[in-house]
Amino acid sequence: MGCRAGLLAASAIIVVVSSPAHGTPPEIDAPESFETGALPKLRPPLASALVRRGPPLPAPQPMQAAWHIRQSQEPDLPADAASLRADMLQEVAGVSLPSRRVAAQVADRAAALMRVTNQSIATPQVILVVDRNPAVERLYLMLARPDGPRTWRMLGSVHVSTGQAGRKDYYITPIGVFAHTDAILDFRAQGTYNEHHVRGLGLAGMRVWDFGWQWALKGWHSDGEGGDIRLQMHATDPTLLERRLGRPASEGCVRLSSSMNRFLDRHGVLDLDYERAAPQDIRYRTLLAPDRTPTPLAGRLLVVIDSSLPPDAPPTAASRPPNWPKPELSQPPGAPVAPGAPGTDTAPDAPAH
Repeated sequence: MGCRAGLLAASAIIVVVSSPAHGTPPEIDAPESFETGALPKLRPPLASALVRRGPPLPAPQPMQAAWHIRQSQEPDLPADAASLRADMLQEVAGVSLPSRRVAAQVADRAAALMRVTNQSIATPQVILVVDRNPAVERLYLMLARPDGPRTWRMLGSVHVSTGQAGRKDYYITPIGVFAHTDAILDFRAQGTYNEHHVRGLGLAGMRVWDFGWQWALKGWHSDGEGGDIRLQMHATDPTLLERRLGRPASEGCVRLSSSMNRFLDRHGVLDLDYERAAPQDIRYRTLLAPDRTPTPLAGRLLVVIDSSLPPDAPPTAASRPPNWPKPELSQPPGAPVAPGAPGTDTAPDAPAH
């Protein structure tokens, strides 16, 4: 007679399964993340006639319940942050909640870049952290606090696409800390198609966040040659390109899903400066979504990291040649970006990819 998984063949079989003391649910913390709609990986019953000792095993939880359990383990999460997390879960497709280990690594790398670039957190605020590692390609919504990265909290994560290597005129999205300020006026997509029938900026009305001219490495060069690109964050074609999020694909920008674009826009996640400028400037009032409900934790920082590199990897701007002419990082509010500017997905000859 053989045995399998600890079940002995006999005339009478009693299987004892221990459960957590006092019925306390296990910690809901997957190795990497829970995808929306997934269930916590709780071990199913071995047979219908189990003899259990102690309280019954907890039933599988839906995604919202799993997040509720995780949130209950973060008693210091402010109500505004918890509310924004709940809105993200409800409004954005494909949201995941990374493990504490991943959250700590992301926070440490982002904080290190902020120290190098002399950026600081004066008040609790939300920041966006993008990991351009080709094996990751994720955006993390984080609550950053003045007390340092160990007090930061992960609110959620989604797939994005950053710059693709190996294609001519495609730049690698630069590592660094980029401020979204009222020195540059964002714009909205018109929803037009290019010659390949691709809507490079997504549906009409999608927000395009503009971070100005930034130094980036040319993805089609292996010698470290670089150039200046217009760093933007925007939606992409929901029919052809959105399903490819999660892999490098852009010309240097950060691509989002339509639902994530709407969420960031509706809740003003990066609009701290814009909300301050809007009462005095009709251009900002016109640009901001009329149905918005700005979060009190609005910030202004986009941090791009690369977890495939050493933690002390310097910002990409550090590789700019000392005598290279540096373009202005800002522009007069409302000044248009030239069509086909390096790094943008609006080039007239941009192929479908």
